[in-house]
Amino acid sequence: MSPGEVLVLNYNYEPINISTLRRAIKLIYLQKAEPVIYKDGRVLRAERVIYRAPSVIKLNYYVKLRYREVPLTKRNILRRDNYTCQYCGTREGPMTVDHVIPKRLGGRDEWANLVCACFRCNNKKGDRTPEEAGMKLLRKPRKPSYFTLLFATRKIPDERWKEFLFLK
Repeated sequence: MSPGEVLVLNYNYEPINISTLRRAIKLIYLQKAEPVIYKDGRVLRAERVIYRAPSVIKLNYYVKLRYREVPLTKRNILRRDNYTCQYCGTREGPMTVDHVIPKRLGGRDEWANLVCACFRCNNKKGDRTPEEAGMKLLRKPRKPSYFTLLFATRKIPDERWKEFLFLK
């Protein structure tokens, strides 16, 4: 991520996009957006104007968005769980996707039933529930939002973005 990235919030403070610094300044200049948080000490100079560089901007109007469905894929399960085994916490070795409730017991392919697991834990659990195998999940699996998944494996350029991305 470049240092020129700006988080764009809808009128209701919902995150909707990541923009370039140049585009964010244009939106502010045209009074279509207002800065919420500034980058520490960074300024942009034009011939007659000096702008403090924004880190987060909010649109001055509401944009109706299409719902962004997060596809249920092995890669997205691993990204959601940050490539960390949800049973032992290791990040070593190749990871697999495990059904918390096995298919033989009616477990389905859905966000709340799939977790990242290392080969060792997946084999230890086998075709049983975590309780039957004497294992415990580190976190309860749930469906991630579009932005949660987007930033699951990316570095956030400004820690102050977290309150708007619901990552705190």
